[in-house]
Amino acid sequence: MRLTPMDVKRQEFKRVFRGLDPVEVETFLGMVASDLEEVLKSNKELKEKVQELETQLRDYKSMEKTLQQTLIHAQETSQKAVENSRREAQLMIAEAEMKGSQILDKARNDLTMMKEEIAILKAKKDTLANRLKTILNSELQLIKALAVDEEINPKIDSEEQKPVPTERTEIDEIIKSLDK
Repeated sequence: MRLTPMDVKRQEFKRVFRGLDPVEVETFLGMVASDLEEVLKSNKELKEKVQELETQLRDYKSMEKTLQQTLIHAQETSQKAVENSRREAQLMIAEAEMKGSQILDKARNDLTMMKEEIAILKAKKDTLANRLKTILNSELQLIKALAVDEEINPKIDSEEQKPVPTERTEIDEIIKSLDK
């Protein structure tokens, strides 16, 4: 039977001739001492358990704080990474636009240079065609002059004569093709 504080307060001892029964008192005190010893031992164990639980609680609170700080740091790092990625993407877009603009400007410059080269080549072609016409006309006039000369001074050998009308027709066709 476990003793409570009320049991101790209500305990009555038999009265004997010279006071209380010493055996009963000693038996009761032994029970009280035994129960009190168990209570003190239990109290000591509970205090140790409380101390251990408080230590664990501090450790858990410390871990919780560390986890919260880690979470906050991870969120900040994530936000910084997103911001850096956005900035990097904007820089890449700006760089691509700049390169595109440079390529377009180069293409325009190349086109202008090609047009100028084409104009120069056309002018050279026209100059060459005019010179060729001039040469062919002078050759044609020379042939006509030779033909007139042969009509005036006919040669004895008819085999050496070349057919002039055919050559004139060919030269006229060449001149006409150059005019085109």
